[in-house]
Amino acid sequence: MTTVEPLGAVRERVLSSLRQEIIAGRLLPGDRLVERELAERFGVSRVPVREAIRALVTEGFVLFETPRRTVVRRLTRTDVAELFELREALEVYATGLAAQRATRADLAELDELLDRAADATDADDAEAITDINTRFHDRILAMAGNSLLISVMEPVDGRLRWLTRQNEEWPQLLAEHRELYAAIASGDRERARAHALAHVQANYRSTVRHLFGDTAADTTETTETTGPTDTPEITDTGIGTGSGTDTGIGTAAGTDGEGEA
Repeated sequence: MTTVEPLGAVRERVLSSLRQEIIAGRLLPGDRLVERELAERFGVSRVPVREAIRALVTEGFVLFETPRRTVVRRLTRTDVAELFELREALEVYATGLAAQRATRADLAELDELLDRAADATDADDAEAITDINTRFHDRILAMAGNSLLISVMEPVDGRLRWLTRQNEEWPQLLAEHRELYAAIASGDRERARAHALAHVQANYRSTVRHLFGDTAADTTETTETTGPTDTPEITDTGIGTGSGTDTGIGTAAGTDGEGEA
């Protein structure tokens, strides 16, 4: 007897697959999403594909250029700055709480993730690195023990993963995560907050360099990330928005084809 997959489950499967393809870079900014083609590829009707695309629009991954043309969103400087400003505000606070509340089991789990990240970095496995680094930050958020923080971060978690994937300075990220782990393990809330701030700001600069091919973000005042034994001062300068216009990344792929979306 053949089991019919519920429509909601089909939608979630298509949505999860498309989201991961965007995050991993298999679907690039400007690439077009066509309902008919995607329905054929996934072996489903166009209804769950249409619903998945609408969900991706809501999540900020794709946009409707016209009523009949949907493309993967091109991230602008403003998009990147706003996401990192949110990340700075929430992650710094969460990391301070994690330092206060971390158990030995929590720290052991973070340490294991760092070992896995080191193996993935040695193998230059970008997809594994992105996944492990996301788990590392998710674990810190869970350690903070604040369900409201988790609910606030959840809607933008995918886009933050997308940005993390753009930054390919993997050895530097691993070094920063090791320093962040040491700060959390120390139990010193302010030290953990300072390292979290330095990490987010350094990641912002690296991401802007990778996405926009310049060093505009390097002019932003920031906390130094070196010297983990010294507690950097937390400043109120923020990460800034960079200079220049909000030029998106990527180019539209090809010409308009047939079919909706």
